Amino acid sequence: MTKQTAGIHHITAFVRNAQENVDFYAGVLGLRLVKKTINFDAPEVYHLYFGDQQGSPGTIITFFPWANSRKGRVGGGQVGITSYVVPTGSLPFWEARLQKFNVAYETTVRFGETYLQFEDRDGLKLEIVEREAGAPSQWAFGGVPVDKAIKGFGGAVLYSTAPDKTAHLLEHVMGLRKVGQEGVYARYQSTADIGNVIDLPVQAVPHGTGGAGTVHHIAWRAADDAEHALWREHVVQSGFHPTPIVDRQYFHALYFREEGGILFEIATDPPGFARDEAPDALGEEIKLPEWFEEHRGQIEALLPPIQVRVLEEDAQ
Repeated sequence: MTKQTAGIHHITAFVRNAQENVDFYAGVLGLRLVKKTINFDAPEVYHLYFGDQQGSPGTIITFFPWANSRKGRVGGGQVGITSYVVPTGSLPFWEARLQKFNVAYETTVRFGETYLQFEDRDGLKLEIVEREAGAPSQWAFGGVPVDKAIKGFGGAVLYSTAPDKTAHLLEHVMGLRKVGQEGVYARYQSTADIGNVIDLPVQAVPHGTGGAGTVHHIAWRAADDAEHALWREHVVQSGFHPTPIVDRQYFHALYFREEGGILFEIATDPPGFARDEAPDALGEEIKLPEWFEEHRGQIEALLPPIQVRVLEEDAQ
């Protein structure tokens, strides 16, 4: 069986403070909080989703804010850097914006592209790159206008403890195409316009440790439930051991760990985030799966209040 994912569906990470998380990704980066729900396995913890105006696949970063979690260490077996793509010509805007919010950054070049690399408040490694490809975001917030807004993921840098095996997986299981090698990186590309570029260090990266400021997993796109079932069969035939398919309300998911230590998910594009909220009201209410509704009062009492707000630097 030959399969080919369109690209990244979402990336999920751990942080500590829920309001700081909202302030950074909505307030500083200008993303939309498209869903405010809970960790289905630990309902006392939020699960927050940020993306474009509708939370399109390829734009979604999600977080579990655990207030007392340990600090993680970014390393092998993780997504090392999450890449965001912005419209061509907008990198000076983002450089000025990071300065405005006192976010330390450095500029680097990889495969002929200039990246602004920085960290969020918990140390999660991020970068911004300009590209022509990808539909412009229609979401503007705070000091981020539509014409400068993040389109979605540019891709990711994967830190593998066994890069040869991860490279084989990317090409022969996930269906990405190797498009180049430069210095310490090999580059792979999928078919989508965003969330489509993976850079892989060709040398093994020492193991990281999970915790705040690290990525838990990277999810790849399946077009629908029928294709998702074929993906599960394909992953099994390729020698991996995926979980059963799980209902995550806004997509269906299966998980497996590749040989370089990175936790992969395959997630369906539908049904999306408007299944339980109107498109113009996404992220406004805490949404619970039906099996938790009877406990709503207890759950909401345990969750700290959060709000999407224009930050002082943009209000001046």
